[in-house]
Amino acid sequence: MPGMAAKVVITERQQQVLQAMAFSRSCPQGLVHRAEIILLAFDGLTNEEIAQKLRCERHGVGVWRKRWQNAFHPLTVIECMEEPPALRAALEEVLGDLPRAGCGGHVCGRADVSIR
Repeated sequence: MPGMAAKVVITERQQQVLQAMAFSRSCPQGLVHRAEIILLAFDGLTNEEIAQKLRCERHGVGVWRKRWQNAFHPLTVIECMEEPPALRAALEEVLGDLPRAGCGGHVCGRADVSIR
């Protein structure tokens, strides 16, 4: 039996940025997919429902929900203290690929971010 899914809470501004990412034609597909996961989770869908709708693994949905939950507080601080482009950059970092073994601690040439 599956455990409790991480609760996804987003602010109105975060929702606007996530929707822009989800419908963007220029945003990397991984970010589009993860933005959709967070938006659907916020709408109250279960991990199973999201996985079926997006044709992905339920476990992966849970991983991204938990990651969002852990990043929510730092994101709200950035949202309150920074200009709008800083929020989008922070959301892209949260929803970006995790570092992988053998890549020297960098993702696509970037150092790890402090939000994670």
